[in-house]
Amino acid sequence: MIRRVGEVPQRGQRYILRPGAYVILPIGRRFLLTAEVNGEIDIQLPGGGIDPGESPKQALYREVREEIGWSISNPIRLGAFRRFVFMPEYDLWAEKLCTVFVARPTRQLHEPIEAHHVTMILDAKDALASLGNEGDRMMLEAYLDSRP
Repeated sequence: MIRRVGEVPQRGQRYILRPGAYVILPIGRRFLLTAEVNGEIDIQLPGGGIDPGESPKQALYREVREEIGWSISNPIRLGAFRRFVFMPEYDLWAEKLCTVFVARPTRQLHEPIEAHHVTMILDAKDALASLGNEGDRMMLEAYLDSRP
């Protein structure tokens, strides 16, 4: 069973399944994150929706390049969560099924090309305090708890 985080689904609201792939990117004791700056600042694990015909890992590589401009290697699945949200950019009520990986960031290729995204590097404490959704925080905590 995949844990639900965040808001309880609204009774009578139809949600469209929106699978996505996201990643924890450790650099030493710090983490690469993305901040979506569009009126408000929303700090997130890099990643996003899986397009038709894409595998979760293909989507992950693409989304990381778009959102933070980095290449990654060796993604390993950490876990998954789901959350029910309204996505105003798509005018869509979505059940987001979020698969989270851990990968090694290999090098920065370019600045983010996704509109309104900024790359951030935060230590674990600041990352946990800043991540904008409970699922991202839960996955980062699970990763931190798994390290020796």
